[in-house]
Amino acid sequence: MKILVINGPNLNMLGKREARHYGSDTLKAIEQALAEKGKALGCELDFFQSNHEGGLIDFIQEKSQDADGILINPGALTHYGYSLHDALLDSGLPVVEVHLSDIRTREEWRRISVISDVAIRQISGLKKQGYLLGLETLVEHIRGGEGK
Repeated sequence: MKILVINGPNLNMLGKREARHYGSDTLKAIEQALAEKGKALGCELDFFQSNHEGGLIDFIQEKSQDADGILINPGALTHYGYSLHDALLDSGLPVVEVHLSDIRTREEWRRISVISDVAIRQISGLKKQGYLLGLETLVEHIRGGEGK
């Protein structure tokens, strides 16, 4: 089983930005924790981060045919990334949307997700643990026969 783990704009700055919202873990630390969890769950992870919506879309279009699911933190694209939404939808893969902070309790504009309707679940506010829970949720969904 192969899972695409995608991180959007500014997530490369984790560990350096607003720890009260995003925690103190770096993206590398989150990826290492996910790699360990993925190994325990028997799945291969393909990590990608970009500050550009087009880069994320290119990655999804290029890699989705050989994948079983997508774990994504779209960053600020959550709120206005309609072309990202369409690429996720077009992939035909189950998607879990993850946010480090609780977007429902932040600024009003952050409460809107244009991604959520293509996701089987949105996990918000659990920092690094949200990614791990998201991976577990995605793998369970795929193994339950509701995947690709």
